Amino acid sequence: MKVVLPGGTGQVGAVLDRALTAAGHEVTVLTRRPVRAQDVGWDGVTLGRWAEVVDGSDVVINLAGRSVSCRYTDENLRAMMDSRVDSARVVGEAIAAAARPPRLWLQMSTATIYAHRFDAAHDEETGVMGGSEAGVPDYWAYSVEIARNWERAQAEARTPATRKVALRSAMVMSPDRGGVFDVLSRLVRLGLGGPVAGGAQYVSWIHDADFVRAVEFLIGRDDVEGPVNLASPGPLPHRDFMRALRTAWGVPVGLPATRWMAELGALALRSDTELLLKSRRVVPGRLRAAGFTFGYPEWERSAASLVRRARLGRTASARTGVSRGRVG
Repeated sequence: MKVVLPGGTGQVGAVLDRALTAAGHEVTVLTRRPVRAQDVGWDGVTLGRWAEVVDGSDVVINLAGRSVSCRYTDENLRAMMDSRVDSARVVGEAIAAAARPPRLWLQMSTATIYAHRFDAAHDEETGVMGGSEAGVPDYWAYSVEIARNWERAQAEARTPATRKVALRSAMVMSPDRGGVFDVLSRLVRLGLGGPVAGGAQYVSWIHDADFVRAVEFLIGRDDVEGPVNLASPGPLPHRDFMRALRTAWGVPVGLPATRWMAELGALALRSDTELLLKSRRVVPGRLRAAGFTFGYPEWERSAASLVRRARLGRTASARTGVSRGRVG
Protein backbone atom coordinates (compact mmCIF):
# COMPACT_ATOMS: atom_id res chain seq x y z
CA MET A 1 0.00 0.00 0.00
CA LYS A 2 1.27 3.47 -0.90
CA VAL A 3 0.72 6.00 1.90
CA VAL A 4 1.42 9.74 1.70
CA LEU A 5 1.92 11.63 4.98
CA PRO A 6 1.79 15.41 4.51
CA GLY A 7 3.29 17.00 7.61
CA GLY A 8 4.54 13.62 8.79
CA THR A 9 7.67 14.78 10.65
CA GLY A 10 6.04 15.55 14.02
CA GLN A 11 5.34 13.20 16.91
CA VAL A 12 2.17 11.69 15.45
CA GLY A 13 3.73 11.47 12.00
CA ALA A 14 6.75 9.65 13.41
CA VAL A 15 4.44 7.15 15.16
CA LEU A 16 2.54 6.42 11.94
CA ASP A 17 5.62 6.44 9.73
CA ARG A 18 7.35 3.83 11.93
CA ALA A 19 4.31 1.59 12.21
CA LEU A 20 3.22 1.68 8.58
CA THR A 21 6.76 1.23 7.28
CA ALA A 22 7.30 -1.70 9.66
CA ALA A 23 4.09 -3.25 8.29
CA GLY A 24 5.61 -3.20 4.81
CA HIS A 25 3.84 -0.21 3.34
CA GLU A 26 5.53 2.39 1.13
CA VAL A 27 5.39 5.66 3.08
CA THR A 28 6.23 9.07 1.61
CA VAL A 29 6.44 12.06 3.94
CA LEU A 30 5.72 15.54 2.61
CA THR A 31 7.78 18.06 4.55
CA ARG A 32 9.21 21.56 4.23
CA ARG A 33 12.65 20.16 5.10
CA PRO A 34 13.17 16.80 3.36
CA VAL A 35 16.24 14.93 4.62
CA ARG A 36 15.54 11.27 3.82
CA ALA A 37 15.22 9.51 0.49
CA GLN A 38 11.51 8.90 1.12
CA ASP A 39 10.83 12.56 1.96
CA VAL A 40 9.38 14.95 -0.61
CA GLY A 41 9.48 18.73 -0.27
CA TRP A 42 6.37 20.89 -0.25
CA ASP A 43 5.28 24.24 1.18
CA GLY A 44 1.84 23.18 2.42
CA VAL A 45 0.19 25.99 0.47
CA THR A 46 0.65 25.62 -3.29
CA LEU A 47 0.47 22.75 -5.75
CA GLY A 48 3.82 21.55 -7.01
CA ARG A 49 5.69 18.46 -8.14
CA TRP A 50 4.97 16.91 -4.76
CA ALA A 51 1.42 16.25 -6.01
CA GLU A 52 2.87 13.50 -8.23
CA VAL A 53 3.22 11.22 -5.18
CA VAL A 54 -0.46 11.72 -4.36
CA ASP A 55 -1.45 10.55 -7.85
CA GLY A 56 -1.47 6.75 -7.68
CA SER A 57 -1.26 6.51 -3.89
CA ASP A 58 -3.75 4.46 -1.88
CA VAL A 59 -4.13 6.62 1.22
CA VAL A 60 -3.30 10.22 2.14
CA ILE A 61 -3.06 11.00 5.87
CA ASN A 62 -2.71 14.76 6.25
CA LEU A 63 -1.13 15.73 9.58
CA ALA A 64 0.16 19.16 8.56
CA GLY A 65 -0.32 22.14 10.85
CA ARG A 66 1.66 24.39 13.15
CA SER A 67 2.18 22.82 16.58
CA VAL A 68 -0.30 23.80 19.29
CA SER A 69 2.53 23.69 21.82
CA CYS A 70 3.16 27.42 21.74
CA ARG A 71 2.01 30.66 23.29
CA TYR A 72 -1.43 31.52 21.93
CA THR A 73 -0.51 34.94 20.60
CA ASP A 74 -2.50 36.46 17.76
CA GLU A 75 0.36 35.65 15.40
CA ASN A 76 0.62 32.02 16.49
CA LEU A 77 -3.14 31.50 16.39
CA ARG A 78 -3.24 32.84 12.82
CA ALA A 79 -0.35 30.53 11.89
CA MET A 80 -2.20 27.59 13.43
CA MET A 81 -5.31 28.44 11.41
CA ASP A 82 -3.55 29.14 8.12
CA SER A 83 -1.25 26.11 8.22
CA ARG A 84 -4.16 23.75 8.83
CA VAL A 85 -6.64 25.23 6.39
CA ASP A 86 -4.09 25.85 3.62
CA SER A 87 -2.61 22.35 3.82
CA ALA A 88 -6.04 20.67 3.81
CA ARG A 89 -7.10 22.83 0.86
CA VAL A 90 -4.03 22.07 -1.24
CA VAL A 91 -4.14 18.35 -0.42
CA GLY A 92 -7.72 18.41 -1.69
CA GLU A 93 -6.54 20.15 -4.85
CA ALA A 94 -3.87 17.51 -5.41
CA ILE A 95 -6.39 14.69 -4.96
CA ALA A 96 -8.88 16.40 -7.28
CA ALA A 97 -6.22 16.78 -9.98
CA ALA A 98 -4.96 13.19 -9.72
CA ALA A 99 -5.54 10.82 -12.62
CA ARG A 100 -5.56 7.97 -10.08
CA PRO A 101 -6.79 9.55 -6.84
CA PRO A 102 -6.30 7.78 -3.51
CA ARG A 103 -9.27 5.83 -2.27
CA LEU A 104 -9.04 7.39 1.21
CA TRP A 105 -8.08 10.78 2.66
CA LEU A 106 -7.63 10.81 6.42
CA GLN A 107 -7.46 14.40 7.64
CA MET A 108 -6.14 15.18 11.11
CA SER A 109 -8.53 17.20 13.26
CA THR A 110 -8.82 17.60 17.02
CA ALA A 111 -11.02 16.76 19.99
CA THR A 112 -10.69 20.44 20.92
CA ILE A 113 -13.61 21.06 18.56
CA TYR A 114 -15.94 19.99 21.39
CA ALA A 115 -17.11 22.20 24.23
CA HIS A 116 -15.39 22.54 27.60
CA ARG A 117 -17.58 20.20 29.62
CA PHE A 118 -17.64 18.13 32.83
CA ASP A 119 -21.14 16.63 32.99
CA ALA A 120 -21.24 14.33 29.94
CA ALA A 121 -18.96 12.88 27.29
CA HIS A 122 -18.91 13.99 23.67
CA ASP A 123 -19.36 11.44 20.91
CA GLU A 124 -19.75 12.29 17.23
CA GLU A 125 -23.56 12.15 17.29
CA THR A 126 -24.45 13.93 20.53
CA GLY A 127 -21.31 15.95 21.23
CA VAL A 128 -21.67 19.69 21.69
CA MET A 129 -19.44 21.91 19.57
CA GLY A 130 -17.39 24.43 21.52
CA GLY A 131 -17.00 28.15 21.08
CA SER A 132 -19.91 29.52 23.10
CA GLU A 133 -19.17 28.26 26.61
CA ALA A 134 -19.51 30.69 29.48
CA GLY A 135 -16.75 31.28 31.98
CA VAL A 136 -13.78 30.37 29.77
CA PRO A 137 -11.21 32.64 28.08
CA ASP A 138 -12.53 34.21 24.88
CA TYR A 139 -9.60 32.95 22.81
CA TRP A 140 -10.61 29.32 23.44
CA ALA A 141 -13.34 29.93 20.87
CA TYR A 142 -10.67 30.60 18.26
CA SER A 143 -9.21 27.13 18.82
CA VAL A 144 -12.65 25.69 18.06
CA GLU A 145 -12.91 27.88 14.96
CA ILE A 146 -9.56 26.55 13.78
CA ALA A 147 -10.88 23.00 14.12
CA ARG A 148 -14.13 23.83 12.32
CA ASN A 149 -12.33 25.47 9.41
CA TRP A 150 -9.81 22.62 9.27
CA GLU A 151 -12.61 20.09 8.82
CA ARG A 152 -14.53 22.37 6.46
CA ALA A 153 -11.55 22.58 4.11
CA GLN A 154 -11.62 18.81 3.75
CA ALA A 155 -15.39 18.51 3.52
CA GLU A 156 -15.63 21.12 0.76
CA ALA A 157 -12.87 19.59 -1.38
CA ARG A 158 -14.27 18.12 -4.60
CA THR A 159 -12.88 14.60 -4.45
CA PRO A 160 -15.80 12.31 -5.37
CA ALA A 161 -13.61 9.23 -5.89
CA THR A 162 -11.95 9.55 -2.48
CA ARG A 163 -13.55 8.70 0.85
CA LYS A 164 -12.87 11.36 3.48
CA VAL A 165 -12.51 10.94 7.25
CA ALA A 166 -11.73 13.70 9.76
CA LEU A 167 -9.73 12.35 12.71
CA ARG A 168 -10.90 14.19 15.82
CA SER A 169 -7.93 13.05 17.80
CA ALA A 170 -7.33 13.32 21.51
CA MET A 171 -3.75 13.62 22.78
CA VAL A 172 -1.69 10.78 21.31
CA MET A 173 0.44 9.28 24.06
CA SER A 174 3.81 7.92 22.98
CA PRO A 175 7.24 8.00 24.66
CA ASP A 176 8.77 9.98 21.77
CA ARG A 177 10.90 12.92 22.85
CA GLY A 178 8.99 16.19 22.88
CA GLY A 179 5.53 14.63 22.81
CA VAL A 180 2.88 15.38 25.44
CA PHE A 181 3.63 12.18 27.38
CA ASP A 182 7.31 13.08 27.50
CA VAL A 183 6.56 16.60 28.76
CA LEU A 184 4.14 15.39 31.44
CA SER A 185 6.55 12.66 32.50
CA ARG A 186 9.33 15.18 33.00
CA LEU A 187 7.05 17.21 35.27
CA VAL A 188 6.22 14.08 37.26
CA ARG A 189 9.88 13.13 37.71
CA LEU A 190 10.58 16.67 38.91
CA GLY A 191 7.86 16.35 41.56
CA LEU A 192 5.55 18.76 39.72
CA GLY A 193 2.98 16.22 38.53
CA GLY A 194 0.09 17.19 40.78
CA PRO A 195 -3.38 18.37 39.77
CA VAL A 196 -3.69 21.74 38.06
CA ALA A 197 -6.44 24.15 39.16
CA GLY A 198 -8.09 21.42 41.21
CA GLY A 199 -7.80 18.77 38.51
CA ALA A 200 -11.53 18.31 37.80
CA GLN A 201 -11.10 18.96 34.06
CA TYR A 202 -11.23 15.83 31.92
CA VAL A 203 -8.29 14.54 29.89
CA SER A 204 -8.97 12.67 26.66
CA TRP A 205 -6.09 10.61 25.36
CA ILE A 206 -5.22 7.64 23.17
CA HIS A 207 -2.31 5.20 23.40
CA ASP A 208 -0.12 5.38 20.30
CA ALA A 209 -0.63 1.67 19.58
CA ASP A 210 -4.40 2.18 19.53
CA PHE A 211 -4.02 5.32 17.41
CA VAL A 212 -2.13 3.31 14.77
CA ARG A 213 -4.61 0.43 14.98
CA ALA A 214 -7.53 2.85 14.61
CA VAL A 215 -5.97 4.37 11.50
CA GLU A 216 -5.40 0.90 10.05
CA PHE A 217 -8.99 -0.02 10.96
CA LEU A 218 -10.35 3.02 9.10
CA ILE A 219 -8.17 2.24 6.10
CA GLY A 220 -9.55 -1.29 6.02
CA ARG A 221 -13.19 -0.19 6.16
CA ASP A 222 -15.07 1.34 3.24
CA ASP A 223 -18.23 2.30 5.16
CA VAL A 224 -16.92 4.99 7.52
CA GLU A 225 -16.59 8.63 6.49
CA GLY A 226 -16.92 12.03 8.11
CA PRO A 227 -15.74 12.88 11.63
CA VAL A 228 -14.42 10.07 13.84
CA ASN A 229 -13.25 10.54 17.43
CA LEU A 230 -9.83 8.98 18.01
CA ALA A 231 -9.85 8.81 21.79
CA SER A 232 -9.79 6.06 24.35
CA PRO A 233 -13.14 5.12 25.91
CA GLY A 234 -11.75 6.11 29.32
CA PRO A 235 -11.29 9.89 29.64
CA LEU A 236 -10.69 10.82 33.26
CA PRO A 237 -10.24 13.89 35.46
CA HIS A 238 -6.81 15.48 35.37
CA ARG A 239 -6.17 14.70 39.05
CA ASP A 240 -6.70 10.96 38.41
CA PHE A 241 -4.76 11.08 35.15
CA MET A 242 -1.70 12.57 36.87
CA ARG A 243 -2.01 10.23 39.87
CA ALA A 244 -1.84 7.21 37.56
CA LEU A 245 1.14 8.69 35.73
CA ARG A 246 2.95 9.29 39.04
CA THR A 247 2.25 5.70 40.05
CA ALA A 248 3.64 4.41 36.76
CA TRP A 249 6.87 6.37 37.32
CA GLY A 250 7.06 5.40 41.01
CA VAL A 251 6.76 9.01 42.16
CA PRO A 252 4.59 9.14 45.31
CA VAL A 253 3.61 12.82 45.30
CA GLY A 254 3.24 15.71 42.89
CA LEU A 255 3.06 19.38 43.73
CA PRO A 256 -0.37 20.75 42.85
CA ALA A 257 -0.62 23.95 40.84
CA THR A 258 -3.12 26.79 41.00
CA ARG A 259 -4.33 28.46 37.84
CA TRP A 260 -1.82 31.30 38.16
CA MET A 261 1.00 28.82 38.77
CA ALA A 262 -0.07 27.01 35.61
CA GLU A 263 0.09 30.31 33.74
CA LEU A 264 3.67 30.86 34.91
CA GLY A 265 4.61 27.29 33.99
CA ALA A 266 3.06 27.60 30.54
CA LEU A 267 4.94 30.84 30.01
CA ALA A 268 8.22 29.15 30.95
CA LEU A 269 7.46 26.23 28.62
CA ARG A 270 6.30 28.60 25.85
CA SER A 271 2.94 26.82 25.82
CA ASP A 272 -0.64 27.72 26.77
CA THR A 273 -2.88 26.76 29.68
CA GLU A 274 -5.80 25.83 27.40
CA LEU A 275 -3.97 22.54 26.84
CA LEU A 276 -4.21 21.87 30.60
CA LEU A 277 -7.39 23.60 31.69
CA LYS A 278 -9.95 22.81 28.99
CA SER A 279 -12.09 19.83 29.97
CA ARG A 280 -11.97 17.44 27.02
CA ARG A 281 -14.34 14.58 27.76
CA VAL A 282 -14.46 12.75 24.43
CA VAL A 283 -15.37 9.14 23.65
CA PRO A 284 -15.04 7.05 20.45
CA GLY A 285 -18.69 6.50 19.53
CA ARG A 286 -18.26 5.68 15.85
CA LEU A 287 -15.16 3.52 16.28
CA ARG A 288 -16.87 1.34 18.86
CA ALA A 289 -20.06 1.15 16.82
CA ALA A 290 -18.00 -0.06 13.85
CA GLY A 291 -16.50 -2.85 15.96
CA PHE A 292 -13.09 -1.43 16.87
CA THR A 293 -11.64 -2.77 20.12
CA PHE A 294 -9.03 -0.89 22.12
CA GLY A 295 -5.89 -2.62 23.30
CA TYR A 296 -5.40 0.10 25.92
CA PRO A 297 -8.81 1.35 27.05
CA GLU A 298 -7.70 2.34 30.58
CA TRP A 299 -5.13 4.96 31.46
CA GLU A 300 -3.47 3.10 34.34
CA ARG A 301 -2.36 0.20 32.13
CA SER A 302 -1.51 2.56 29.29
CA ALA A 303 0.68 4.74 31.51
CA ALA A 304 2.54 1.67 32.79
CA SER A 305 3.12 0.49 29.21
CA LEU A 306 4.40 3.88 28.07
CA VAL A 307 6.69 4.29 31.08
CA ARG A 308 8.26 0.88 30.40
CA ARG A 309 8.97 1.90 26.81
CA ALA A 310 10.31 5.30 27.88
CA ARG A 311 12.70 3.64 30.32
CA LEU A 312 13.88 1.20 27.68
CA GLY A 313 14.45 4.09 25.29
CA ARG A 314 16.45 6.02 27.89
CA THR A 315 18.52 2.92 28.66
CA ALA A 316 19.21 2.32 24.98
CA SER A 317 20.21 5.97 24.51
CA ALA A 318 22.54 5.80 27.48
CA ARG A 319 24.18 2.63 26.15
CA THR A 320 24.59 4.21 22.73
CA GLY A 321 26.19 7.25 24.33
CA VAL A 322 28.60 5.09 26.32
CA SER A 323 29.47 3.12 23.20
CA ARG A 324 30.10 6.28 21.21
CA GLY A 325 32.23 7.63 24.01
CA ARG A 326 34.46 4.56 23.93
CA VAL A 327 34.86 4.78 20.19
CA GLY A 328 35.67 8.49 20.34
